[in-house]
Amino acid sequence: MYRYETKKLNTGLYDSRYEHDSCGVGFVVNVKGKQSHAIIKQGLKVLNRLAHRGAVGADPKTGDGAGILIQIPHEFYSKVLDFKLPKAGAYATGLIFLPQNKKLYAINHDGSDVDNF
Repeated sequence: MYRYETKKLNTGLYDSRYEHDSCGVGFVVNVKGKQSHAIIKQGLKVLNRLAHRGAVGADPKTGDGAGILIQIPHEFYSKVLDFKLPKAGAYATGLIFLPQNKKLYAINHDGSDVDNF
């Protein structure tokens, strides 16, 4: 096993105090890019078996942010959405976690005031 014996110098935005190992990382992939629900099931199994994910248990009310990254299911979206999508690979998706506070949730629920949240 090769070990780095030299320490990086703190320059620019880099600060060696923030160096740490990437413990608790798992990958399940199809190297040819083939989409499969089996890959998602395997990824969830890996996630459930990772007892040490860096921040696990740090805040039991919010979780540690661990999750899985998947390809955009373009064919599925095309079937269930009531608007035309751009071609596959030409758009992105994301998740927004709205506040649990009912007043704040109501302000942002329809998306019309998200910029002012």
